[in-house]
This record gives sequence, C-alpha cells and structure tokens, in this order.
Amino acid sequence: MFSSPSTAQYEVLQGEYSIPIVILSVLVAWAAAYTALSMNERSRKSSFFHQKLWLMFAAISMGIGIWSMHFVGMSALSLPVDMHYDRVLTFFSIVPAMIASFLAFYFSSRSRRTKTSYLIAGLVMGIGISAMHYVGMSAMKMDGVIYSYHFGLFSLSVVIAVVVSCVALYVFSILQHQSERFFVRVAIGFMLGIAVSSMHFTGMAAVTFYVPIDQPLMEGMAHSMDELFLAKSVAASMAVLLSLFLISSVLDRYVAHQLRYFDSLTKLPNRRLFEKNVENLSYDTLAVWHLHDLEALNRANGYTFVDEVIKETSRVLKSMKPALADLYRLDGHRFAYVARDPKEGHMLQEAMEKTAELLRQPLLVKEQQVKLETVCAFSTIGVDEQPTDLYSQVMAVLNHPTIQFQHEIIHYNPVVHTQSFAQSLIADVERAMVENELYVVYQPKVSTVLKRMVGVEALLRWEHPEHGFLSPAVFIPILEKNNKMMDVTDWIIDQVCQQLQVWQINKEHDWLVAVNIPGNYVTSPRLLHNVVERTEFYGIDPKYLELEITETSFVKTIDGAIEAVNQFREKGFGVALDDFGTGVSSLSYLKKIPISTLKIDKSFVDDVPHSEKDSAIIQSIISLGESLKLKVVIEGVETKEQVDYLITTCNSPVIQGYYYSKPLKAHEVVEWYSSSTSACHSSIFVD
Repeated sequence: MFSSPSTAQYEVLQGEYSIPIVILSVLVAWAAAYTALSMNERSRKSSFFHQKLWLMFAAISMGIGIWSMHFVGMSALSLPVDMHYDRVLTFFSIVPAMIASFLAFYFSSRSRRTKTSYLIAGLVMGIGISAMHYVGMSAMKMDGVIYSYHFGLFSLSVVIAVVVSCVALYVFSILQHQSERFFVRVAIGFMLGIAVSSMHFTGMAAVTFYVPIDQPLMEGMAHSMDELFLAKSVAASMAVLLSLFLISSVLDRYVAHQLRYFDSLTKLPNRRLFEKNVENLSYDTLAVWHLHDLEALNRANGYTFVDEVIKETSRVLKSMKPALADLYRLDGHRFAYVARDPKEGHMLQEAMEKTAELLRQPLLVKEQQVKLETVCAFSTIGVDEQPTDLYSQVMAVLNHPTIQFQHEIIHYNPVVHTQSFAQSLIADVERAMVENELYVVYQPKVSTVLKRMVGVEALLRWEHPEHGFLSPAVFIPILEKNNKMMDVTDWIIDQVCQQLQVWQINKEHDWLVAVNIPGNYVTSPRLLHNVVERTEFYGIDPKYLELEITETSFVKTIDGAIEAVNQFREKGFGVALDDFGTGVSSLSYLKKIPISTLKIDKSFVDDVPHSEKDSAIIQSIISLGESLKLKVVIEGVETKEQVDYLITTCNSPVIQGYYYSKPLKAHEVVEWYSSSTSACHSSIFVD
C-alpha cells in the first residue's frame, strides 16, 4: 500500500484534472452537508416523523453526499488507460459514510454535550469520510496499473477530515439555537463540504499510479463509458434524493404547523393560534359568532351531519371575511373574526351585518334545510384597554342572561354586560368554593439536571354550572376588581396545604408548591397569619410552600413589600418573583427584596431560540439570577428546541410548560410523576 514498485519495470502514470468537475464535486459535498444539517436540525424538534428517522435521513443524505462527491471527484481525473469500477465495492463504500454520519450527528445533537462529545463526533465523521474514500479507491480497476500511497499525505488526509469535521460539528452545536437561519446552515455545510473535499483531494495527492513500461497507453486522456455513466448516475440519483429530503422537511414543517395551529374540519386557524396572535399582535376589534344548540342537531342527525353543518357555516363565514381580517374556529360552536385597526373594524362590522342576513336563511346540508340559531358578540378596544380584554368582553356578551340567538350583532356595553356578568360571578364565588366548582390544578416544574419533577404551581380553575368552563383570564380580573381574590387566595392556600398533607401521609412525595398571591394582598398582615395558621394546622413544613408575587405587589409600597417578604422568609416560606422582566423597575426591586426564586415570563420564551433579541434577554436574566444565587424557573416552555436551548444557556434550569405537562389534578400529578420517571418514559426529560 505504501511501497513503490521497481522503476525498472514501471513508470509513473500522469493524469489531468477537469477543473469544472472538481468544482462540481465540491458543490455536491456542500449541498449534501447542508441537507444533512437540515435533517439533523429537524431531529431536535417536535415532528410528524420520529426523531431517529430524521437522524437516519441526515446520515443517508451525508453518506450519499460523501459517496457522490468521491465519484464525481474521481471522474474529474483523466488517465490514458481504460478504467472501470468493481460495482460491489462501489456500492458498499457508501456504508461506512452513512454509519459514521449517523453516529456523528447523534453525538453532536445530544442535549448535554462535552468537548469529548464533539471530539468523538468529529473523529467518527472523519474516519467515515476517509473509509469511504479509500474503499472507493480500491473499487477502481485499471488493466496493468498499480498504485501506492505516500504515508505522510495519506495520514494528512485523515487528519484533515477529522479536524475539519470536529470544528464544523462543534460550531453547529454551539449555534444550534440559530440553526434555522439559512446562512448559518450554509456556512457550516460549507465547512463539512470542505472537510469531505479536502480529504478527497489530499488523498488523491497521496496516490501515485504506475503502469508497466511495455504497456501501450491510450492517445490523449480518456474516461471509460462505465465511468461516465457512473458519474451521471451519481449526480442524478443524489439530486433526486436530496430533493426528496428537502421536500420531506418542508412537508414535515407544514404538517406540524397545520396540526398545531389549524382546525382539521374547517381548515381555519384554531384557538391556539388565536390566543397566540391576540397576545402578540395589536388587534382592535373582535367579533365572535356562537352557534346555539348544536347538541340538538347531533341528537337528531348524528355527529357526521353536524360536522357538515359546521363546514357549511365556515364556508359562509369565509365568504364574508373582509380581506384584512382574520377568521378562527375557537371551539365546536364558536368562530372569531379579528381586525387590527379602526378602519378594518368598521369594515368588519359591515361584513357581520351581511353575514347575519345570510345566516338567517336556512343552510342546505346533504339536501336538508338547516336553520341555525346564532348570535354575534362584537367588541372594539377602548382607551386603556388591551387586546386580551376583547375576549373577556365578548364572553360577557355571550354569557349574559338576556342573550337571544336570533342572528343579531350585539355590541359589548360595559354597563349592561360587564356589570351583570361580573355580579353573577361575585354572587356565585362563595358557593363555588364550597361546592368545588372552583378547583386547584397543578402544573409540574421539571429540573433538567435531576431529570425529575421538583415542584408544581397551583393554578385556579372554575367549572361554572351555568357558564361552563370559565377562563382564569375572564374571572380573576373580576374577582380582583371586586376584592374577592383575597378570600379565594385563602381558600387556595387551604386546598394546597390539605393536598400537601395527603401527599405526605401517603408517602408519595414532598413537592414544593407555588401559590400565586394577588398584588394588593402581599403586604396584608392577614396573608402572613393565614399561611402560618394553615401550615401549622395541616402539619406542613413551610419550606414546601412558595409564594409567587409580581412587581405590582410592591410598586406602590416598596418598604412594606420588603418587610412582608422578610417575614415570609423568616417563617421558612419561599418567595418567587413572577413574570420577571415585564416591569420597568425589576432590577432595583430584585436588589432590595430577599426573594428565593426568579421566574422568567413566557413572553420571553415564545420566540426562543429563533429571536436573537429574546435569546439575549433570556441569557441576561439567567446570568443575573445565577449570580445572585437564585433558583431560576422558566415558564411557558412548549417545544423541545426551547428546552434544548435553555439547557445550554442555564446551569440548572427548572422548566415549566406544556412541553412537559399541562396543569393536572392532584391525583393526575402523582400518576404523571410515576410514569414520567419510569424507565419507559424517561425520554421525556431530554437525554
């Protein structure tokens, strides 16, 4: 392999390279690496396809790229002899490249990586590239021709492949929160392409071809038909396969987005996208159509018929949608239009009046006339109101006892609707606490270091006998405005302490439970008395109860807040600063108030890791919290890529959000904890 034949019998065979084909081979490697990185990036996200399938796609893509680059690069070399390939070796030479690529991407994509991980990944990738090249070289057959390698250049080619692969995979890993950016993947793909190409042409420089002195040579430089066919086949097959992979990536993104944000029946955006947009966009007007008593239709005709009714209704609503308005299906019997400015709101109002005229007419569904009972609640944002207030207002309209379903457009009137709706809730709240219409759910908080749940947040829910499930965003502001939230908070604390006692008696687990405290209640002596009295009554160590407060708790009386928090801490209770970063004076308060936990608001997490600004803010807040020896809790985490980013950003993050679990009832928390920490479900905590 490294020894040269006798110069008395052999002479060196000189060849020539086609520069355009050399350039093509480099571009092939670059394109394959880019596609492989795209596939690998998809493996770290929630996907319609399984994570390991994306890793396999990435490995196949990279393997084909290395293989294709080699044979396209070989076709750039012209020699004055007849050349052909051993087809079996040619085919199997792709195997080490694919296996090495899979292992390299696996090691470099793990959530917790070390320098050793990058070294192993680069070493495996480099060896795989080299193995493919030299197996492919052994598949090359030329009559009478032998070849030998220069040991130094041979070794250098392997070193180049390993080093450049290590660097490329390391850069890709540390920039993975920006990996969706086109130019990042292009740049790193170029580095991997250079690793493959550099290794190939260094390896080619290491080889010397010898031909017997008495063997006649072909006139000029030539390729065999076999080689030309191989080059064309390689280029064509790789182009087709890479195109399919790119299409699968686009399809997966599309399917995932559709499943998450669109209603499968009507193809309209769903409630999840509505809530996201209401929070992030500036809406001015909201109109909600309510379809009344679909249950009667269901009983009479079956659910498939009702589905057709809903589809026909959505067709009517779509046809009347103003160009600049958005239409959503909120739930089974409600559709929402939103407009962004007053001019669009005026157009929306006119459209709703025309829609009402259409809905007064029977719908033709499966050759059957169906007359619906509908009503539209309409609200426009007022002075000092937020877009999120619009939903509470239309709900107040729809829940008003005088509502009639006669295809009317009913505008929100704060005197008529809010007062009546609010008064009914205020009147019902005492009964709701006694009869358990109000109830507490618990959302897990997960330590990614310990890989288990370390606490929960207690959240309030209301299943009203008349209005149905009420969103906390609807009833909590009403309770706060009418000074009922203090009573409800005392009830929550009692429920939480009682549940902690049950968990401890059953020897299930001692979890830290966080309770939200209204801003104006923090400085009240009543709160301190109540939490001390309840924990003593149920025999609960105060360290298992954490009080979550917001900046509004002390924006008016900083001295009183400092004194109150000091008293809580002296009694052994934890204190968390909730929604940190959303106020204007967070840093000054953080310095003065002796809190134990810092909670990062969901609004900073939503666009992480793709928003550089939000990512920078998150990093700054985490660094600040860690420097002050505070426990950092990040709430509102919904995707695996957010979890992966936070793990690389924070030393010991505690994560709360729908990625791990929705809020659960007490018995469900125990079941979830048991199942999530068992061996068969441990993958939920991100390896």
